[in-house]
Amino acid sequence: MSHLMNTSGTATVAPLIPAERDYIRSQLTMFFSTLPTVAEGFTLKTWAGGPQRGQPKVPKVAAGLVARGLMRLDVTSRWPRLFFTDAGIEALRAMMADTRLADPTRFAHVRRELGIDPSQVHG
Repeated sequence: MSHLMNTSGTATVAPLIPAERDYIRSQLTMFFSTLPTVAEGFTLKTWAGGPQRGQPKVPKVAAGLVARGLMRLDVTSRWPRLFFTDAGIEALRAMMADTRLADPTRFAHVRRELGIDPSQVHG
């Protein structure tokens, strides 16, 4: 699990490392005028040939997120996807709430989805 104990003895979510934050920001940035959502997950490509043909291509940083229990791999649909776990949503919420880590304007759609800026109207 990706929780740490703080000085008061309660669990806190492990912070995302810089490479993980970069990967997440790249996946949640507008793509061809489409705003991706956290709920849709991150689509992965699959191997076209060789011994791994048809298996998902999981970037190293994404494999680390899975290993730390922050994301899970789902291969039940046509395209494999990565989805945040509950612990991953906590880490993502902390990242998106920190304006030094995620620009609030660029990621307003994610902040709204996570309930950080629920009253903000898309502009």
